[in-house]
Amino acid sequence: MSARRTLFGIEVDALTMDETVRRCLEAVRDGRRLEIGVVNAAKLVNMRRDARLADAVTGCDLVLADGQAVVWAGRVLRAPLPERVAGIDLFLRLLAEAETAGVSVYFLGAKEEVLKEMLRRVANRFPRLKVAGSRNGYFHDDEQEAIADGIARSGAQMLFLGMTSPKKEIFTAAHGTRTGARVVHGVGGSFDILAGVTKRAPKSWQRWGLEWLYRALQEPRRLGRRYVTTNASFLLMTAREFVRLTPSPASANRSH
Repeated sequence: MSARRTLFGIEVDALTMDETVRRCLEAVRDGRRLEIGVVNAAKLVNMRRDARLADAVTGCDLVLADGQAVVWAGRVLRAPLPERVAGIDLFLRLLAEAETAGVSVYFLGAKEEVLKEMLRRVANRFPRLKVAGSRNGYFHDDEQEAIADGIARSGAQMLFLGMTSPKKEIFTAAHGTRTGARVVHGVGGSFDILAGVTKRAPKSWQRWGLEWLYRALQEPRRLGRRYVTTNASFLLMTAREFVRLTPSPASANRSH
């Protein structure tokens, strides 16, 4: 088992990307289920407001630091994490490993036209990848069980959910077992990026934790205010947690 760090009351796995990939491949090999949850600044803020989202994320077998801000917060709050394990980077690593190992995959999410373009590009990039099936992410709640059953019939060993939060976390919590997939990974907007609909931030922006700003600049009306609000909330959360964890001079003196 990996070491875990507690951040804002949430247990986060202190894993590197290589260690995470190894754990996923071991789960497929051993026939164990592994549900992957990822947290970034916005999600940690939203988890405080949405009990269903919080329960779904904390119920995952692995909870990973998807955002650079989470890694920085871990350092400040004395809960260090080895590195950021970005959902899309893990997604691409697992596709490459699945192609090599002959592991079958299923894609669930995005609009139909986006899904088709992503499948075309994935086929070019990973020509030997075994795609057990796919479906767009637009469905009613009463269709979820039938969709999970369809994934189970496909025999897919890895399931990738290209849906937004909290929809992907709630689907995974409710129906992840029913799908029969050994590894279930919610990859958010990664289908859009692989399809070329959305551009990912350059590496330098990623290193500085500015992917949110890059996305906001692409869609300022839809994302600008949301990112500014959640990032401000995250900074405030971190500051409050730092104060809570820092002993006062009086208590420090009493301990001597």
